[in-house]
Amino acid sequence: MKHNMRLSIALCFLAGLTPLLGRQEQEKKLRPLKVDDYFSIQRVGNPQISPDGQWVAYTVGTTDLEKDKSETRLWMIPASGGEAIPMTAKGSSAGRPRWSPDGKYLSFQSSRNGSQSQVWILNRQGGEAQQLTEVRQGISGYEWSPDGKRLLLSIRDPKPEDLIEDEDKRKREKEKPEPWVIDRLQFKRDNVGYLDRRRTHLYVFELESKELTQITSGDYDDRQPAWSPDGKLVAFVSNRTQEADGNSNSDIWIVSADNTDQGKTLLQVTSNPGSDSDPAWSPDGQWIAYVTVTQPEILWYATNHLAVISSQGGNSRLLTESLDRNANAPRFAQDGRSIYFQLEDSAEVHLARIGVSGDNLERVVSGPRSVGSYSIGPQGRIALMNSEPHIPDEVFLHSPGNGLQQLTHSNGKLMSELQLAEVENIHFKSADGTEIEGFLLKPPGYDPKLRYPTLLRIHGGPVSQYDFSFHFNAQLFAAHGYVVVMCNPRGSSGYGQEFSMGIFRSWGNKDFQDVMAAVDYAVGQGIAEPDRLGVGGWSYGGILTNYVITQTDRFKGAISGASEVLYVANYGHDHYQRQWEQELGLPWENRELWEKLSPFNYVEKIVTPTLILCGEKDWNVPVLNSEQLYQALRRLGRTTQLVVYPGEHHGIRRPTFQKDRLERYLDWYDRYVKGEPES
Repeated sequence: MKHNMRLSIALCFLAGLTPLLGRQEQEKKLRPLKVDDYFSIQRVGNPQISPDGQWVAYTVGTTDLEKDKSETRLWMIPASGGEAIPMTAKGSSAGRPRWSPDGKYLSFQSSRNGSQSQVWILNRQGGEAQQLTEVRQGISGYEWSPDGKRLLLSIRDPKPEDLIEDEDKRKREKEKPEPWVIDRLQFKRDNVGYLDRRRTHLYVFELESKELTQITSGDYDDRQPAWSPDGKLVAFVSNRTQEADGNSNSDIWIVSADNTDQGKTLLQVTSNPGSDSDPAWSPDGQWIAYVTVTQPEILWYATNHLAVISSQGGNSRLLTESLDRNANAPRFAQDGRSIYFQLEDSAEVHLARIGVSGDNLERVVSGPRSVGSYSIGPQGRIALMNSEPHIPDEVFLHSPGNGLQQLTHSNGKLMSELQLAEVENIHFKSADGTEIEGFLLKPPGYDPKLRYPTLLRIHGGPVSQYDFSFHFNAQLFAAHGYVVVMCNPRGSSGYGQEFSMGIFRSWGNKDFQDVMAAVDYAVGQGIAEPDRLGVGGWSYGGILTNYVITQTDRFKGAISGASEVLYVANYGHDHYQRQWEQELGLPWENRELWEKLSPFNYVEKIVTPTLILCGEKDWNVPVLNSEQLYQALRRLGRTTQLVVYPGEHHGIRRPTFQKDRLERYLDWYDRYVKGEPES
């Protein structure tokens, strides 16, 4: 009896030990994140639920580092869950999936066989894709008509050589360089180049006859078109003021889909002096929901509100004015009684719904996550993009009674192999008592008895936010032994207009105090090693980095990516002329403020070893800034290095350059924050 009891106890002990050993064995198999994992992550996007609600089409982007290129394919997955089906083959990219109204066909945009971007169509049961459009200069967007007989195309005016019939001659003409002749107030744009008078207009394409009819025209760009439910009208967004380059006054207009005068007869629906955009029709065609900015004088710091207006025009009704949070991407519910929209709130992005009268606000999908694009299907089914701290973007389905369910697991296998850092949501007080929110990542295997080298990473924008989504760079730094601090300082979105306005005409002041308070929090919690701190960011993250290192010597290493330093040098050189004027005034009239805010004028205070990076053709934040910062630091004898990526714009796209940038980040921080030898 005693022997049997001892055996039972031993067996119970082993039974209890087995799960623990299993977990330990599993943890042993996990590995830290590496640079190359960035190129293994599949980029899932653009979910489109079928008219019958049974399928969800979506895109998956992949990267081939060896070939130094990326590719996007279309996939389809049952809304009930199951195995995903590839709809397009490898070898050519496809995007913007759309279902035909009867659900039989899946269309997409693609540039194949050396042609410009066109609309292609395939039977969802399988088979080869067929090209629908043959627009010589290509298209930039399209939408199906409700009856499925027509397409609404967005087409930019052709270049003169596009009109040449002979293909060989057309190619020769395209190879001949021509001077840029400029007469516009806004004359350049990053990723586009110098701007001419070619505009983007709307066309109706008849599927049966292949006839193409232009329905808008003029010296204006027309965008975000939306069919009325009966297919007779098209709502679109356009700035048709006398000097459109000098303001942000876009309005919603309506044109007949059977227009014969190229849009000379239009109905102006909105008249707000700010930006009105993203129109969405009610199911009965009587109303249009849209996004509006009612205070254009404060630029991007103003809150985006949700509004509704009669499709005949008249007085609009603001639905989210008291909410004081950014609303985007409105879509009517199928019963027409409420409107769905994306709601940005305190480091979260929710899918919300509000009654057409502005009552009964409901957060349909909420919590610590970031909801992206979405598509509404029958019976209240909604396909949407969702990311969480340990889940890169995947397609989820929300349905009544079942809540939120994950459909795709494109990155599930990779994530299951990685030992990721835990993401802690933190709140702390800034110097003036303002509460600031942020995130703190600790290295895998973190030991609370130790202090760790710590990186302050600053987001771009500035009107943006770190949210509850998967952040690869932060995870990479944590995997490399760093504590990572990310916070949303004044200027960030998600906390109301007053918070965002906290840096208006005062960059590098309160936002500097806020990010430093984040560092103090990490030090005060016994987490960060105060003598091993690093800082860095891209775009406004680089700009605020410049402010940080001109005001403190606490950091041992800094990375300033695509930043600005001498602001007056950007006037007439970047693509923000109107915004510069609106926030700082004309440089020859208000030069004192331009100079006061420019980090370049305090460059002699910088002692932090600083890595500076930029794209050669960046006209968002031109390389001129990086060159000037580097030149000044080099002349002062400071430790610095300049890296310029050939042919790149504000966003670095070439995979090998992306890898190079990540490796340089790690190398610089390791050398100057950790004090390790150069790799």
